[in-house]
Amino acid sequence: MANEKLKIGIIGAGSIVRQRHMPGLAALDDVEVVAVCNRHSMSARQFAEEFNVPKVAYDWHEIVGMDDVDIIWIGTTPYMHCEITVAALTAGKHVFCQSRMCMNLDEARQIAAAAAAHPDRVVRFCPPPMGMGGDRTMKRLLGAERFVGEVRQLTLTSVNGVLLDPQTPLGWRLQKEQSGQNVLTLGIYLEVLDRWLGPISRVTALNRIWTRERPHPETGVMTPVEIPESVNVLAEYPNGAIGVLLFNGVSSHGPSDHLAIHGTEGTLVYDFNVDENLEQIEGAKRGEESMSPIAIPETERRTWTVEADFIRAVRGIPGDDILPDVAAGLRYMAVIDAIYRSAGTGRSVDVVV
Repeated sequence: MANEKLKIGIIGAGSIVRQRHMPGLAALDDVEVVAVCNRHSMSARQFAEEFNVPKVAYDWHEIVGMDDVDIIWIGTTPYMHCEITVAALTAGKHVFCQSRMCMNLDEARQIAAAAAAHPDRVVRFCPPPMGMGGDRTMKRLLGAERFVGEVRQLTLTSVNGVLLDPQTPLGWRLQKEQSGQNVLTLGIYLEVLDRWLGPISRVTALNRIWTRERPHPETGVMTPVEIPESVNVLAEYPNGAIGVLLFNGVSSHGPSDHLAIHGTEGTLVYDFNVDENLEQIEGAKRGEESMSPIAIPETERRTWTVEADFIRAVRGIPGDDILPDVAAGLRYMAVIDAIYRSAGTGRSVDVVV
């Protein structure tokens, strides 16, 4: 396999696969997309014609069972992630899966068990573009340089008006049977926080649904909304630090997503911006009068190399990537589960992986 082309079968060929992954895969000489399956046969055929994919399957099991496929590339919505990943591992395939990892913690544990049973297969999940550019710089500032000292408090705000219009259709992200416990940008930023600050140990959550019904995207029929439009979390860390996390999709004129980290020696603020290429960091040490920009050196700035990073992992080539592995996915799914249970019971809940 070291000198051969890796053959990829795509299951789920939506916009992210088209816009992000196919250009990245097309730039690699040592891979070939050989098969595709999508929700509708017509869209699968269109995808195959557009990207010169030789085989079209009308059932995803066909691709998993193909002897000439080395990698299953999953681009479906979360409700299929667990079943396909487990089946692919059982069939001896490597797996790349779109975010989020899956629907809930139970499914995450199933994936973890399957991965443990096939340790020679590589499983990775797609990282979000948020926080990618300054990832190395934040790790350096918070780690080796201890810019803020001991972390005491953090606030993360992700507020926008994407759901403010009550006539916004009930897309898959708002359908529990499609998305599970995933809400808004919650899983995205839990992944970023896990990378930079480590695991959360306990949460207290309060959720809200203000728009009780929305039109179904296919039928137009008004359908009950089950996924929260707002998630508010108090997160506790093992060292006693407290995080205040706010996610809201029904607020107009919100600021760009940002994270402020306060510690014994200083403060860091990361502005995620609406353009991933324009993310910025500010900081101030204790005793300084005001915040100042902190440059993200070009030697540290990450760009989108997700596809190449995964292929290197499959080939066993060491590298500095941020692709979440199964353990990382399991950690953030455990926090999502705890938030779900806390909001449902009105109690603080320990995060249990």
